[in-house]
Amino acid sequence: MAKSLIETVKDDLTKQGHAMRTGKARTWLKGKMSQLKGTAVTPILDNPDRKKLKTKIEIGKMYFFVYDPKTKDKLPYYDLFPLVFPIEPYGDGFLGINLHYIDQSSRLQLLDNLYSITTNNNFDTRTKLKISYSILSSSSRYLKAMPCIKRYLYSHMNSPFLQVDSEEWEIAALLPVSGFVKASDNKVWKQSRKKF
Repeated sequence: MAKSLIETVKDDLTKQGHAMRTGKARTWLKGKMSQLKGTAVTPILDNPDRKKLKTKIEIGKMYFFVYDPKTKDKLPYYDLFPLVFPIEPYGDGFLGINLHYIDQSSRLQLLDNLYSITTNNNFDTRTKLKISYSILSSSSRYLKAMPCIKRYLYSHMNSPFLQVDSEEWEIAALLPVSGFVKASDNKVWKQSRKKF
């Protein structure tokens, strides 16, 4: 079976001899991601590990999915391919942090701060964030998350959820695959910076 884009980048990182969450790995990843600019979303959704495709989300895990917002006509811009940490469940959907709403450096800074609230330090398939809106709003260390908090409705999901394991969070966060409509990435990031 063909590898997903995340798996390919992860394998390349390992071949280069870099351990995740190190300065050298992040420098290498940033360079690699600049080469992938304009990469289609499909290499992430094509040939995924079937075990990682989910029909339900779990709070504190990371997911990619395809989304068509209910109020898209009223929104100044929106992301068709969110990368989200769900933080609060609702009967018809959930509240989540879509990392695409901030630039890549801010994503890494936010991830560093979020690592302090993981369920374990193993960064394995069981690792997730112990997170909620009240935790995020109670500390300035999570300020960069605030412009990323969005409400998602299950009825507007156009794909299963593709779960990203914690050992791949940084790779997923740096992939240049956002699907913004009505605005460029740079415009969205500029608006988000004004909020924090």
